[in-house]
Amino acid sequence: MSESEDHKEKMKTLQKEQRQKVRSKLIDRGVLIVNTGDGKGKSSAAFGTVFRAVGYGYKVVVAQFIKGQWKTGEQEMFKKFDEIEHIVSGEGFTWDTQDKEKDIAAARRGWDLVVDRIEKVRSGEADTHLIVLDELNIALRYEYLPIDEVVEFLKNKPEKLNIMVTGRNAPQKLIDIADTVSEMVPIKHAFEGGIKAQKGIEF
Repeated sequence: MSESEDHKEKMKTLQKEQRQKVRSKLIDRGVLIVNTGDGKGKSSAAFGTVFRAVGYGYKVVVAQFIKGQWKTGEQEMFKKFDEIEHIVSGEGFTWDTQDKEKDIAAARRGWDLVVDRIEKVRSGEADTHLIVLDELNIALRYEYLPIDEVVEFLKNKPEKLNIMVTGRNAPQKLIDIADTVSEMVPIKHAFEGGIKAQKGIEF
């Protein structure tokens, strides 16, 4: 058998195995996804998913905790799509605000808006396909929101709704109820080499 024929046979076997795997998955519901870890790309991956959903005409809510009014490229892009509702609830990075009570109040405002949007999906008032809770893990880490309250609510999300949570140090209780968890692992970062954060890359 030639190398080309051998490759073709291997790919046929792989194709058969893959199709069997796909046919074996019978549950059809929305998922809870967590992007965590110290590496770059947690929010970027979530925003990529946002645009994937919008590509199908789905409605999306992006709620950003912690980051505040910092101007970002994604913020400018969100404005271009009627399908995306953008909620900014943070007061800025915790090391800049230096005011825990203010940060707690901001996180609560954001969470209450998220709960409202999810309840509208539950009641049928909204047909949102995806909700991104950007940097929610950070708000949970600093105890700006009660972890048990958040986990219990997300655990009982509407069946068809998809939710993505980003941020370092995802709490174990959140990981336990998630369907998909990805950890971004830092191998190398330009910032550590003295290179400034680049507009359109980091923000």
